[in-house]
Amino acid sequence: QVRLVESGGELVQPGGSLTLACTGAGIIFSRRTMAWYRQAPGKEREWVASITGDSSTSYSGSVKGRCTISRPNRNNIMTLQMDNLKPEDTAVYYCVDTASSTWGQGTQVTVSS
Repeated sequence: QVRLVESGGELVQPGGSLTLACTGAGIIFSRRTMAWYRQAPGKEREWVASITGDSSTSYSGSVKGRCTISRPNRNNIMTLQMDNLKPEDTAVYYCVDTASSTWGQGTQVTVSS
């Protein structure tokens, strides 16, 4: 059974940086396409970024140039580095295994002064 756990969300000031992490059990990340999604209050869930098994990455237009998705040289961790954060980045961020459609419980990111 695949299980995903996100961490790293916190309150940060506009312009600041944050790194989210996703760890997993029952899954080898390097063999899967993994993704980050987010959901802001009152809005639909939104795709943020993806990384494939061969480490190809893609980003939504709203974060491209400010975020980096990566999979450190370990099998069960994925990160999302976010820079120049804006108030509109405030959301719960979710780690997703696209093959099994498994979602983590989410981690709250709040960008506010």
